Amino acid sequence: MDFSHMLFIAVSSIFISNFVLGQFLGICPFIGVSKKIDSALGMGMAVIFVMTLASTVTYLIQKFLLVPYQMEYLQTIAFILVIASLVQFIEMFMKRHMPALYQQLGIFLPLITTNCAVLGVAILNTKFLWADGTPLNFIESVWNGAMAGVGFTLALVLMAGVREKLETADLPESFKGLPIAFLSASLIAVAFLGFSGMKIM
Repeated sequence: MDFSHMLFIAVSSIFISNFVLGQFLGICPFIGVSKKIDSALGMGMAVIFVMTLASTVTYLIQKFLLVPYQMEYLQTIAFILVIASLVQFIEMFMKRHMPALYQQLGIFLPLITTNCAVLGVAILNTKFLWADGTPLNFIESVWNGAMAGVGFTLALVLMAGVREKLETADLPESFKGLPIAFLSASLIAVAFLGFSGMKIM
């Protein structure tokens, strides 16, 4: 295991190429579930879990099913089916064995199926190449999925914190609601752009 690669993936997925603020994936839940910090944190934890599991399963499907049988053209459909199945399975498992956590997450669990950031991570895991031309290995793909989830959670919680503060701010009527939310999101994205100058490797 190359720890410099793991550090590169962690910093890149969380800060430099943040899936929400850098690649603009998962914008719907980012705007829709960022009104309160508690709900943003719950959604973020669920996304970390699903992204990690989806990266694990889709890597195995890509390596041992799609590529050997030359069915890469089915990648998007296969990955969507995997993600939807995973979310359904996790929802049923938590409802039966962890009812308290299931109640806490509520509607956020099924919403993850429509989060394009999860599909984006799974597909980018198969496309990424290091400088020497080698693709991500299994551990790196799973790690990338987990760190992308952490980056998603960080963006969501930051946005929720800003929006909670803005609830009590004295704003012009025309700025209240979505306009100030979009303006805040763009300013946070610009702030994250500052990480793009970092040199890790």
